[in-house]
Amino acid sequence: QVQLVESGGGLVQAGGSLRLSCAASGSIFNIRDMGWHRQAPGKERELVAVMSSGGTTNYADSVKGRFTASRDNAKNTVYLQMSNLKFEDTAVYYCYAALMVYRSSPYQNYWGQGTQVTVSS
Repeated sequence: QVQLVESGGGLVQAGGSLRLSCAASGSIFNIRDMGWHRQAPGKERELVAVMSSGGTTNYADSVKGRFTASRDNAKNTVYLQMSNLKFEDTAVYYCYAALMVYRSSPYQNYWGQGTQVTVSS
């Protein structure tokens, strides 16, 4: 059983900062990618940032220069430092990991339960 547990969401004023964390636990052989998506009310879920196990990171254009993803492979944890937050960043943020549960299994995506980020204007 694999679990991804997020923390760090909350309410912040525009221009402020928040840091999200997500720890993966359970039966895990290898994690390839870890990252974040978000879903705002009435909108589809969108990619925010994704990090490979080697450290390559891709960001959505809307967050480049403001958000920074980082990863601690030893702790199976991914972080999202969000700065200069805007009202339009308001969303539920979901952590995900593409991982193998045992050596010969295929990579599958697992998701956290989501954490609310609300930016007041």
